[in-house]
Amino acid sequence: MKHNPDDRRDNAERIQKNIGATLRKMEAADELMAKTHDEKKERELREKNERREEALRGMRREIKEEAEYSRRQGKDPSGRE
Repeated sequence: MKHNPDDRRDNAERIQKNIGATLRKMEAADELMAKTHDEKKERELREKNERREEALRGMRREIKEEAEYSRRQGKDPSGRE
């Protein structure tokens, strides 16, 4: 099996896009929660947003790690050189 090299050129950009998409989904869920009268649906949306918040913390940690990696490599953390 061939080992793939650690290609991190677009990691920060990809993670940032994922953060933006997650935030948009959270906002949409908040809007739905404000409109629904279904307690089960509201609970499900709230639980989903809690999981999304946890995922956001992880993605933000990853961004910091990528920035540190890029600094050590002497590169722009956005993936541009």
